[in-house]
Amino acid sequence: MLNEMTQTTIKSTKLPPSEHQYAEVIHRLEAGGSMLPDTPENLMQIIGIYKAYAVPMDFYWRDLLYIAERVFLEPLPFFKYFLPQSYLDLPNHYAGDDADLKIWRGRASAHPELLEFMNKGETRKMPKLLHHLWHDRINMEFAEACMRAMLWHGRDMGMGKFDAYLDTEEYRANADKAIKAYFKGNLVMLGLYKLFPDMFVEQVKQLSYYSNLGLFWEVMAPVFFEMSDIYDEGGFKGVPDAMDFLVNGIFAIAGRPIYHHVYIGDECLEIIPKSKGFTWLYEAALPYVEAVFYRTAPFRGTKSYNAQAQQVPSDQKDFHYGILYADVFPVGTAGIPPTLLMDDMYHFLPDYLQEYYQQHCRGEDDILIQLGITFQRSMYNVTSAVIQALRQALLYPLDDSNPEHLQKNRAFFEAQLDRFLRPEARLPNIQSSDYR
Repeated sequence: MLNEMTQTTIKSTKLPPSEHQYAEVIHRLEAGGSMLPDTPENLMQIIGIYKAYAVPMDFYWRDLLYIAERVFLEPLPFFKYFLPQSYLDLPNHYAGDDADLKIWRGRASAHPELLEFMNKGETRKMPKLLHHLWHDRINMEFAEACMRAMLWHGRDMGMGKFDAYLDTEEYRANADKAIKAYFKGNLVMLGLYKLFPDMFVEQVKQLSYYSNLGLFWEVMAPVFFEMSDIYDEGGFKGVPDAMDFLVNGIFAIAGRPIYHHVYIGDECLEIIPKSKGFTWLYEAALPYVEAVFYRTAPFRGTKSYNAQAQQVPSDQKDFHYGILYADVFPVGTAGIPPTLLMDDMYHFLPDYLQEYYQQHCRGEDDILIQLGITFQRSMYNVTSAVIQALRQALLYPLDDSNPEHLQKNRAFFEAQLDRFLRPEARLPNIQSSDYR
């Protein structure tokens, strides 16, 4: 199956062919390609799904920051998914004319398609509360599931210093100041805080991950919007071009600060100050890929959490339930986070992807499954960009003239692909256009 769609060969003759199970994929990576084969159909699918993902993501990042910065420790946050106008107007730092770094040429405030959907949904124009209760809305539960995966796997991933900082006395002191300021004059909540301080601090830690993920997705939304525009203009020749755009974006934005500020009235309290030097690549992007693409956790109803059943690994590092391993068919069940994302993306499919699904789906009821498979392909391309970026940062150029350097590159690629030797991995599946 791996040979079926492989269109690249080893650029360099300085190394013998790899003997890895995924040798053809490794050779493709060594030639500057992606784990996803370079075909027009694959390029169309991944760009279309990036666009469909970017629109709800434009809501996700805004609402994550709103919850982290404004809702904060509200005991009964019934309306945390109801974005105020100020956060819909909040300028994205990477879009518009006044951007810190202009990634997308479009507007900095909320995307027009998002605003239209929030206004009318798939039903009709009616009050926000009715849209919410009818579930005709953006599914923030998906975003929160991603945040919890990062929080839960944080200290076990060996990346960055963000998670370790949450256990320091400095962080606790900053959280204490914010908690007391937020509940100033509320004797009941201050009394509960005095009785159960750790419970409140743990909640603040979770809110710091809300901020972390919001700041991560604030970058990714304009990246995907720009990729869609470039594709519409005929600017991408193939899948490697799309991957290279992501690699360049990773390096361009790698140093973006990751922080957590809380606004109480007009006062800004820094729970994680920008001065700590936490950066987008090491404290958000890489942990996100590890926690969400690779690990996550078994979704309720798909695996037994009973220790005696032994369906869940005892070590978190052995978790393998992310999109790179997901069997989309059983996962595509109501209420399971990936299906909530597929439902969100369904509202914003570009015309060419809708036409593709009409040709290849087994009816309208099958479209969310097909969305999931397309999304899986697209995330293998994103993961390829991360692998190539790490190789570029840590090792040697692909056209290095030193065979020893090329061998180290190969060992790196082989180690990365060892993670897909598990039978659950979908790497073999995405090599074929018949996987749908």
